[in-house]
Amino acid sequence: MSQDNLIGLSCTVCKHVNYFSERNKKKIKTKIELKKYCNWCRKHTPHKEAKLK
Repeated sequence: MSQDNLIGLSCTVCKHVNYFSERNKKKIKTKIELKKYCNWCRKHTPHKEAKLK
């Protein structure tokens, strides 16, 4: 995994970063939003791309 392409997916409800993924930032300009399971909320919620520190 390259650090340039690494993104975090955070829950839109509780704001926890639950997943990490890759994105080609040259080809895909829009931010990724996926419906994933959140362990903190204990349900499926939309997860948006978040900045990694």
